[in-house]
Amino acid sequence: MGPYDSIREFVAALDAHGKLLRLADMDQDRFEATGFAYRLIEEKGYNDAPAFLIERIKVDDRWLPGPVLGNIYGGWLSEALAYGVPEPHGNQREIFRQTFAHLEQRLDATGAWPKLPPVQVDAAGAACKEVRLRGDDIDILDFPWIQTNPGDAGRYITAASVFIEDPELGRNVGTYRCQVKGPRKIGVNAEIGQHAWNYFMRIKKRGESSVPAAVVMGADPITFALSTSKMAGLGEDELDIAGGLRGRPVELVKCDTSDVSVPAWAEIVLEGRIALDDMEAEGPYGEVYGYMGLPKPQNFYMTIDAVTHRREPWVINSFAGITKLTMGIPQLVTNTRNYRASIPNLVEFFRPTETTGICIASIRKRLPGEGMSAGQHIAAADIFGKVVIIVDEDIDIHDKTQVFHALGTRWQPAPAAVVIPQTRGMPLDPSAPTRWLTSKIVIDATRQLPAEGGPEKWPDVSRVLLEQRSPATLELVRERWDEYWAGWRN
Repeated sequence: MGPYDSIREFVAALDAHGKLLRLADMDQDRFEATGFAYRLIEEKGYNDAPAFLIERIKVDDRWLPGPVLGNIYGGWLSEALAYGVPEPHGNQREIFRQTFAHLEQRLDATGAWPKLPPVQVDAAGAACKEVRLRGDDIDILDFPWIQTNPGDAGRYITAASVFIEDPELGRNVGTYRCQVKGPRKIGVNAEIGQHAWNYFMRIKKRGESSVPAAVVMGADPITFALSTSKMAGLGEDELDIAGGLRGRPVELVKCDTSDVSVPAWAEIVLEGRIALDDMEAEGPYGEVYGYMGLPKPQNFYMTIDAVTHRREPWVINSFAGITKLTMGIPQLVTNTRNYRASIPNLVEFFRPTETTGICIASIRKRLPGEGMSAGQHIAAADIFGKVVIIVDEDIDIHDKTQVFHALGTRWQPAPAAVVIPQTRGMPLDPSAPTRWLTSKIVIDATRQLPAEGGPEKWPDVSRVLLEQRSPATLELVRERWDEYWAGWRN
């Protein structure tokens, strides 16, 4: 049971729970792994699709040894295992709620996550130092980074963490795509306003022309989750929170060519310097929204001075826009607590993985206007939510059928919808004409009260009547469920 110190321990746990599919080889020159990822999600869905491990993969007309892993954070069971939920059980929605409750208990009275600072360990015992390469021995093209989409500018490192340390600003750990540009060069796509970009601008303002950095592939799941989230503020160390969630400190080891420290149990570490006074073209790249992003004429790049890695290192690919990249429940726990401070009747808040740009919340509605008020507050605060749907407390917001049923039977577009013409949004949204700006819509799909234009009396819900008038029925069905299926042949 987690938390785990290495990605290998975590994948072994997935395997033990029947959530890992092993594949002997795939021809990525024909985009076989990409096609497989699409079909996997189409056939199994986001929650039930297993992780997959490719033993050998063809890249640029060469068969490279793997493994290459995909979808390792798909489904809520993966998060339950990673965060050490004791004996997760039931369907995916039940496992989500068990994991949410497990993490919610870790918050203190102020809503802050526990913190444990990282510790330094000796390089002699660090797994990421098993192989060390310098100078002309370096050729990162020998690693099985892949070109995921035919429209991508080339091969990309898509699921790694960029480590930066500055004597004035402290440490920053973030996930930014890295285009493979040559044997010793990668792009580093830190978007305007992201923490790394802020670091770079402040360091450049001091007069420095480059900054030491390390790109880390295969850190433990919780460390990687912190690197992909907004749980740490600018100048706050992501590794402190990772240690708190792990229940033990992240073990770090110093890079060979700089004072930057990296997780000792990582798979691959690329050490180098990111130029601040010179930029290069980068992209295009298939984004998380499932659309090709635009090429960037000016972007950061890193020159690689050293590579250290485990023997037979593992590579994880995000398959952006297809599979789930990382673990998101801690971010939802933080969002929910923050929203409850200003929406006292909030029941649950959820951002579905497979519907980027849509978020759903349920409330205990008592007075006119509460649904729209809750929706407008979330729309203003949530950078990801372009369509904000508010439903009653009896709707399970993790069940899309129930949410769409509420839209079809409880919602009238007029007057229970408000369009916000312009506000802050996701910079990667392909529909937005201006980066960082978007319009939004709030949909109040709660039962509208008469004062809101709703009917004088809403009809009874059939299932609720069944539960009220025959309370033993569902328990009877639960008890006999296996018996019903005894003769089933699928």
